[in-house]
Amino acid sequence: MNAGGERSGSSVPDEEWERFLRDPMTGVADAPREPSARARVVAKRLRGESAGAEGWRTYSPARPSRRKGWYVVGLLVSVALLIVALDPGRVVGWFGDDDRAETPLAAESERPDQAPPAENVRQPTLSEPFRGSPAARWSSGTAGITVPEARATGWMSRAQVGRALEQTRDFLAAASLDPGVLRGGHPGKAIALINPHQQDVQTFLKAAFRAPSEQNDPLLLFSRFDTSHARLVGDVVKTRGRITYREGERGALQVTSDVTYVYPVAPAAGGDEVVRTIVRREVVLSWDDPSKVVAEPGTFSLVSYKVDMTNGGCDISTGYLTPPFGTEESETGAGPEVDPYDRSTSMSERTTASDEECGTAVRS
Repeated sequence: MNAGGERSGSSVPDEEWERFLRDPMTGVADAPREPSARARVVAKRLRGESAGAEGWRTYSPARPSRRKGWYVVGLLVSVALLIVALDPGRVVGWFGDDDRAETPLAAESERPDQAPPAENVRQPTLSEPFRGSPAARWSSGTAGITVPEARATGWMSRAQVGRALEQTRDFLAAASLDPGVLRGGHPGKAIALINPHQQDVQTFLKAAFRAPSEQNDPLLLFSRFDTSHARLVGDVVKTRGRITYREGERGALQVTSDVTYVYPVAPAAGGDEVVRTIVRREVVLSWDDPSKVVAEPGTFSLVSYKVDMTNGGCDISTGYLTPPFGTEESETGAGPEVDPYDRSTSMSERTTASDEECGTAVRS
């Protein structure tokens, strides 16, 4: 093609040139509608915390925005141009998926000041379950959970604090990332790290697994799917969050974890539909001084725990995350809009009176 945009010296028929120049530039690749999103938030306060920390929950069907697709076409030899003219979508494959080209995010060292930008809204697939999601740039597993540098705090030395932080991360992995637990297994490794002398928690755990209910829900602490309803897509769980600590009551080491987990799932019966279940948990725990609190070595006491779920089930207390599939996508909520990827506010700040209703997630 010459500088004036005219074609010269090509063996490609005129009608094919016109087709090539027209289709790629006018084609539209609207993003398919995301699966519905459900959210629920429940808080359980322990050790005499105020009544203002009552449970909360939200529900949401996704309302993704649409954007036009685009193509990049370079100067190719005439034979290649003919191929592109006949199949312009192949150009995208040559240059790769734009999600893959995005640079991974740095570890979260502090609370972000805004939600992730809303862009590249595209339907997830079995081969690319995080496509069109901010989680595409997140780390996987425990790599997405930032652990701070240890320093002597309360009754613990620097080395003891370092060990407690490692065990806290071990608890999060055993509770929310363990493949067996995700597939409905009992979270024995996680429970073993909880102080067995903390009677209120032990009572809660027994009731939660014997007869799950809104008050005694294992999903407050653990991620579990019923494999007769949903199957995990791949082995990757995307995570983003951090662990912080300070001196707590009676010189204890009080550790707070605030982590968002993104689980891609598909119907257990088969098919290529993919839904992302997004779970954000804030767990506050206390590594107590054994001279002041009865505790087994290597265990902690739970101070509080909250969960915020999207595509996990609303007002359904089965003890399992229940992602909606197929016709369930049409369900809607009456509560406030929620962005499950927004980590710019704490879970306590997002608690409102309207959270007793099922709400609407702006994306999933």
